[in-house]
Amino acid sequence: MVAPATLRVVRCGGSALHGARAVFSADSYLLCASGDFVKMYSVATEETLRVMGGHADLVTGVQLNPHNHMQLYSSSVDGTIKLWDFMDGIPIKTFTVGSKLLALYALASSEDSVFVVIPKSGERDTFQLVSVKLTKAAGQDLEAKELSVVLDGVDASPKRIAFGREGEYVASVKEVNLQVYFFKQKQLNRFSVSATKTKSGNNHFTCIACHPAEDCIATGHADGKIRLWRNFYHKKEYTFSTLHWHHDTVMDLAFSIEGTSLLSGGVESVLVLWRNESDRQKDFLPRLGSAIEYISMSSDGALCCTLHTDNRITIINSNLRFSKSIQGLIKSTDVKTGLVVDPRTKALVLNGEPGHLQFYCLQSDQQLFSLDIVQRQYIHQAGLNQTDLVKVAFSAQGKWLATVEEREEVTDPELQLKLWFYDEETQSFKLNTRINMPHDDHITDMCFRDMDELEDDSLILVTAGRDCVFKVWVMVEDTDPEAQQSVSWSCDFVGSYHNYQATNCCFSEDGSLLAVSFEETVTVWDSVTWDLKCTFCHPPGKIRNICFGRLTCSKYLIGATDYGFLCCWNLLSCALEWSAHLNVLVLQPDPLSEYIAAVSWLSKESSLFVFKPNEPRPIYIQRNLCKEKIQLAAFVPRDEPETIGSEKYLWLRRSQLFFLTDTQELMTLSTKSLEERLTPSSKQLAVEESLPVTPFSLLLGKHRRQQSQKDIGLGKLVCNKHEQDSPAVKELLHTPAHVLPSASFLCPIFINSLLISKESKSAEEVADEVEMESEKTEDDSDEERDVTEMEQEDASPVELLGEMTCKLSKSQEKELRKIRKIDYSWISAF
Repeated sequence: MVAPATLRVVRCGGSALHGARAVFSADSYLLCASGDFVKMYSVATEETLRVMGGHADLVTGVQLNPHNHMQLYSSSVDGTIKLWDFMDGIPIKTFTVGSKLLALYALASSEDSVFVVIPKSGERDTFQLVSVKLTKAAGQDLEAKELSVVLDGVDASPKRIAFGREGEYVASVKEVNLQVYFFKQKQLNRFSVSATKTKSGNNHFTCIACHPAEDCIATGHADGKIRLWRNFYHKKEYTFSTLHWHHDTVMDLAFSIEGTSLLSGGVESVLVLWRNESDRQKDFLPRLGSAIEYISMSSDGALCCTLHTDNRITIINSNLRFSKSIQGLIKSTDVKTGLVVDPRTKALVLNGEPGHLQFYCLQSDQQLFSLDIVQRQYIHQAGLNQTDLVKVAFSAQGKWLATVEEREEVTDPELQLKLWFYDEETQSFKLNTRINMPHDDHITDMCFRDMDELEDDSLILVTAGRDCVFKVWVMVEDTDPEAQQSVSWSCDFVGSYHNYQATNCCFSEDGSLLAVSFEETVTVWDSVTWDLKCTFCHPPGKIRNICFGRLTCSKYLIGATDYGFLCCWNLLSCALEWSAHLNVLVLQPDPLSEYIAAVSWLSKESSLFVFKPNEPRPIYIQRNLCKEKIQLAAFVPRDEPETIGSEKYLWLRRSQLFFLTDTQELMTLSTKSLEERLTPSSKQLAVEESLPVTPFSLLLGKHRRQQSQKDIGLGKLVCNKHEQDSPAVKELLHTPAHVLPSASFLCPIFINSLLISKESKSAEEVADEVEMESEKTEDDSDEERDVTEMEQEDASPVELLGEMTCKLSKSQEKELRKIRKIDYSWISAF
């Protein structure tokens, strides 16, 4: 028996990648904070190599250990500092500080301490920069209570504190004040700029960076100016110069490793490179997508990266050339499309950049691609009414995509319905039909007839609108000779009910019935004749969600009202089967089972109820699912059914439930422990094959599996030895590279070790040999008799067509008989 696991609510992805400044390792890996986790990316492949979890709250800082570049410090709001071996993803030590940690700094000059920003006890919105002594005692969980205050009244943002001259001084900015503390002299100098907003701009500090070799401090300001401060050892004789290009707030600054150039970024999505601190010598890398939140430099100065507000990491070469981009889940202010699952890729599809549709991979926590739906330039200016994407629907096999975009106007909204066809050659969606003003008012819902077998022949799209009608759209042959496609979409039927607004629509599992809700009433229509079959209502309250049951529960129709009722109607008896008093915000059926998930909001907490329509009692209930309000949910089919130990969790066996909160956090329910969820697939594969985790060993393992499948497919039972037990393979894979002999010497040995030896024979070959052994005596006697007869014949040559007949020797005759007995049937498999 498998021990029943407890169901956990876990943050599965979509966390902000710009919560703290990213760092480059010496081996060109990129480490950054992502929610409660620390992620390690490959700079070369953009792949997520490690996900290190263990913090109980938001990670606020990551810093390489200055005394061991294979280790990493991370700080969190949970009050702990963790030391990681990031190459293996293993936590080495955990230091408990106790206070909330809002920023982290590690210096080479401080051997056994780090610097953190914590709230000042007893005072609200006041923070301190303190030094934390990390004890070297034995054990993994240690207390770090020895704190010493360095600066008072600092800002909580990590980009507003910087250390200069290898830790000789620390500079901090807050509002219009700059303070510099010198450690050796224990001297504190304070400077300020004009607090009043003048025509020249807003002088408030936004970020700070210190020159690596010289006594120079760069500060960014809210008006887009950059000030370079010098001679700040003196309180009155300080000087500063000004650089200005940004038209709005300077978000972050970073000096190059040598200090010869300065990088700046802001809301313009442009990275600016200032050379020699001159206003005239500057280069630009524009169109980076969104506002730049952080700028980081690699230790060798060859790369830099920018972290953006849309959850993107951009890796840039030292010559200011774009190199790589890692895109996470783009968090939109309002996800109007809902959570939709792409049937092809099983990716979550929702609003991305303005006017775009993002396809988000749940496994890699990265964006697969973005589809430009609106195809118009978005203007970043408040108060403008711009076209936005509001509805999305996929056909059953993912061949067709329907989108609705609208622009809010004072009088009438502008609407467009677009139908996209998936092109196998280009592996992308192409626009097939554009319909202007499909409804006279906002479209509230739309759905395809979900029938796999009728995907190409009788595909139907239904849209419901506030103009009190629903419309049926079908494919027709395009008669236009200049049209590039053979089919297009047109309206086939318009339905209404007592001039009520149509709010929801959905098809039954077999596609024979269409349910459309009109305010307080649910109507059921025949999808062939479009006759109204029956109506259901449960006043008071308008229908908020509707869905049909599936599989054995396909005779039921479920509806939720905004007055807090969940209703189940029987389609055969046309009567109410049961109802429950429940304020359901989200109603989501599992496409692969009879289960339906309902999420309610009551007393400022979200609760989950999972039920079957034929049973009024829920199968699973989880109160206080999360602190945030759940807005959307979606069942995503699993690649393989999950092994579930408890019966009450069987509803998670074939699909996994994901939900999005009002704070744009993507969460899921899991029965796996944290360690199981964080084990990479490559690591699991290596454990199964007992091979080290190297690209070459994984390639070799894949080759072996393909070879074994090929042999089984040919009908051969191959008795292979374990090649990984070969001394040559072990020597090549386990010996350090710097002590190995030359490749020309190792290559023949390694290739020979991969060959199948003659001793390992197939079952048919063994059977043939047994048969040949049993006939050996008979063959030998036949050969002797044939030779005797040939000797008795006339020895004169016999001419045949002008050629001499060749006499075969005894060994040649024996070889010929062996060849005749060999089975060549395996050739037919090719």
